[in-house]
Amino acid sequence: MLHDDRAAWVVDPGDAQPVLQALEAHGLRLMGILVTHHHPDHTAGVAQLRDATGASVFGPQREAMPEPLCRLSQDETVDVLGLQFHVIEVPGHTSGHIAYYCEAMDGAPLLFCGDTLFSGGCGRLFEGTPAQMLASLEKLAALPGETRVCCTHEYTLSNLKFAVAVEPDNAALSAYQRHCQTLRAQGTPTLPSTIAQERAINPFLRSDVATVANSARRFDAEQAASQGVFATLRAWKNQF
Repeated sequence: MLHDDRAAWVVDPGDAQPVLQALEAHGLRLMGILVTHHHPDHTAGVAQLRDATGASVFGPQREAMPEPLCRLSQDETVDVLGLQFHVIEVPGHTSGHIAYYCEAMDGAPLLFCGDTLFSGGCGRLFEGTPAQMLASLEKLAALPGETRVCCTHEYTLSNLKFAVAVEPDNAALSAYQRHCQTLRAQGTPTLPSTIAQERAINPFLRSDVATVANSARRFDAEQAASQGVFATLRAWKNQF
């Protein structure tokens, strides 16, 4: 949720009730809903919230979404509480997945990336191809390093177990894993991460790094040769 103490926007409300409770608790009016892709855990609360509040809904151009909504594609913008969020098309997890990027909010860029990029991982390829997902992740990795990464699931510790299997000698990864374990032990989220952090520890942003490529080849040399390192990493993670 983003708010200015009066108006609020939410991203990917899979359940309306926590949003309604937060609005009431803080005395906020819901003005808008941003949706990254069509999966129910990101959209199931949309209709109830829209009916209860009259909020405007924004979502991807090419996916089945709860109507009515304003459909968005690459390079379009949404005004959210006076801030401009730019749409980035990031197919892979789903065919029409989009992300929302603000160049400056409270002194740093902010990214809502849905299920495309996770801390230490990336989304499964339910509809897109490995090539599409790799291109999408490269778009996000090219954003400024200080960009805060607001993904939609707290999968970090699970993802980092896999990342360590891929790069056991990555000192930055080991330190980040310890940091995240401490946060979770305290009941604190690991998110948001940053693009700089993900470049340093996330194997799916590091498929061109020799240590990552060598691990992928050890896992499945034939697949790495025929389909590429990224596809091999995703297949490995699927069964990890």
